[in-house]
Amino acid sequence: QVQLVESGGGLVQPGGSLRLSCAASGFSFSLYAMNWYRQAPGKERELVAVISSDGDSTNYADSVKGRFTISRDNAKSTVYLHMNRLKPEDTAVYYCSRPSTDYDGTFWGQGTQVTVSS
Repeated sequence: QVQLVESGGGLVQPGGSLRLSCAASGFSFSLYAMNWYRQAPGKERELVAVISSDGDSTNYADSVKGRFTISRDNAKSTVYLHMNRLKPEDTAVYYCSRPSTDYDGTFWGQGTQVTVSS
């Protein structure tokens, strides 16, 4: 069974940093691209970052470009989101996801809360 477990969220001051982790199990992690999404209250879920299966290609939402970095460690079946120079508007629940295949749908973690506030 596919399982994604996020961790690393918390309360941080503006300008601070956090690293989110997503531990994956139940599938061949190294064969899949992985995504980070976030959802703030009253807003649509937003795709934040994408990383290719081998980690060689990444893409970011304009709102986080230059501040966030997605990475992965295939040996540990873990994907990370390094968040720097955080802003209050980054406050959201952050979700790790694995894209759908011909055989099953998109999988989501439980989410981890990030709150940026002074």
